[in-house]
Amino acid sequence: MPDDAETGTDDAELAVPYWLTRTKEAADTGFLRMLRRLPSLLREAWLLAWRAGPGTSLAVLILQVAAGIAGALGLVSVVGVFDGLLQAGPTPERVRAAVPSLVLLVVATAVRGLLASAAAAAHGRLSPVVYEAAENRLLDLTTRVGLATFDDPDWRDSMERARDRGIHAAQQLVDLGIDVLTSLIGLAVAAGVLTVLHPALLPLLVLAVLPTAWAAVYAARLSYRSRLRLIAVWRRHGMFSHLLAAREPAGELRAFTVRRFLLAEAARLLRVSTLEEIRVVTRSVRTRLYGQALSGLATGLAYVTLCWLLWTGRVELAAAGAAAYAINIGIGKLGELAFATNRVYEQGLYFTDFRQFCELSEAHAEPDTSLRAPETFEEIRADGVTFRYPDAERPAVRDVSLTLRRGQIIALVGENGSGKSTLAAVLAGLYRPQEGTVSWDGHDVSRFHPESLRERVAVVMQEPTRWPLSARANIAIGRHDRPATLEQVQESARAGDAHDFVMELARQYETILSRHFTDGADLSGGQWQRLAVSRAFHRDAALLICDEPTANLDARAEHEVYRRLRDLATGRTVVLITHRMASVREADRIYVLDHGAVVEEGDHDTLMAAGGVYAQLFTLQASAYQSA
Repeated sequence: MPDDAETGTDDAELAVPYWLTRTKEAADTGFLRMLRRLPSLLREAWLLAWRAGPGTSLAVLILQVAAGIAGALGLVSVVGVFDGLLQAGPTPERVRAAVPSLVLLVVATAVRGLLASAAAAAHGRLSPVVYEAAENRLLDLTTRVGLATFDDPDWRDSMERARDRGIHAAQQLVDLGIDVLTSLIGLAVAAGVLTVLHPALLPLLVLAVLPTAWAAVYAARLSYRSRLRLIAVWRRHGMFSHLLAAREPAGELRAFTVRRFLLAEAARLLRVSTLEEIRVVTRSVRTRLYGQALSGLATGLAYVTLCWLLWTGRVELAAAGAAAYAINIGIGKLGELAFATNRVYEQGLYFTDFRQFCELSEAHAEPDTSLRAPETFEEIRADGVTFRYPDAERPAVRDVSLTLRRGQIIALVGENGSGKSTLAAVLAGLYRPQEGTVSWDGHDVSRFHPESLRERVAVVMQEPTRWPLSARANIAIGRHDRPATLEQVQESARAGDAHDFVMELARQYETILSRHFTDGADLSGGQWQRLAVSRAFHRDAALLICDEPTANLDARAEHEVYRRLRDLATGRTVVLITHRMASVREADRIYVLDHGAVVEEGDHDTLMAAGGVYAQLFTLQASAYQSA
């Protein structure tokens, strides 16, 4: 494996990423530890499958057991076949004597095949249902936690683990658990037959398969460790591949003629990966060869012992033939069991990540109360509100008290990091303060059902989410509880000054706003902003929060949006967050924040007369528009 200088990697890239830490743990775990954990992992797989599809899970279990019983009958019938063929007398008589057992063998084999196929079909129905249930649960829990939870690094790390590998591991654990069950049933059948024929044959069967099992586990370790060594190379190669194939860097790639350089880097890293994979394959093949050789010797010993038992009269010739057949089946099943156990252990570790995320998210879930927020309010009051982000040293909002009345435009101003957006999120019910209360008409909002509260609030973000939906859905998504007619959506679009550019799209309001889809379209930053404003108009909420709503608009569009927002404020409350001081002159009340605390409040004239922070900021911005 080349060193860091050859691969161009650094220490940070060589660190094992979160989504491969469990693979590292599996690579460093002994086989005996896996066997000790196997019962609990199989129990988890069964419970997961049962919750996702109890009827299908039961069908898989019954069909697998029934197939095992049919296999046992087939093995037993082999004894009868050999017994009939090897008895004294003319050949036709011996064939006739073997026919009943042969018929039983054929029927048992056919029934086993049918049952195994039915079990595979049931398994095929169960596996995607397990994945569906796991993903739905993850998405449900992710959207139920409080917004502040997303700022908790431990939770985010847990979420990334569960999302990237945990969901797939849930499905894999069930699939591999069924493989283990199948192998165990087949092994039990072979072992049972050998025990009945002669007890000495069973330990020889185990001895014959141990080298193969060791080789399979060791080869898996080689693969795991190779993935860990190559992750930095794969990461860098993925970066270069993206730069060579993506649309965004295509122009600069050609403008600066860096094509050959990037191709050379990608080819060099790919060559490193190829050589490492060849090395691992070579070692794996050699290891399996050693295992098969040792297993062959042990199998030979088993057959020699069988011949000795036959020679000494301890086993009948017919029983010896059946035993040889059972040994062959048992070796195959033990090899499959060793491989499946190895995979079950690894996927079980990733499934533990999924389960831990579920437990952590349930602990962080917002309270599910039955009390719904009122349709409107006369007054919102914040009393001594303090909010601190997880792991933050100081509060983002500190001991803030203010009052918002219906029909008012309230402006929150201050420098970057002063706590404006956080305070607005607290007022909207997106964050719950650690100290103090937010009340609507005297009722503490923490008692309301969170979603019922947010249904009364519309938010226009500085960088609105670009939903890959139709233009119509992008506006109407704000009122998903009540289907809107096209006329209503168009009215909201006109209010947000978005109707004209939407009508210019290929399919107008039915155009998907993403270039990743056929006939899709993308919008400029200003157009997305106006679409977000239209969405806020459409939501028709009692409280409207605008966080830099005109950041991407030109001067004329900005003036138009603020004029429309003033119209929307009639009968509603508008909280305006902006760095453009000229936009807040007509606000009914202005709150100036500094390091999370309110340092000034009043209307524009009062604050200008006070000559404080607001006056300084306003004068500083105004001077930029004055001639020298």
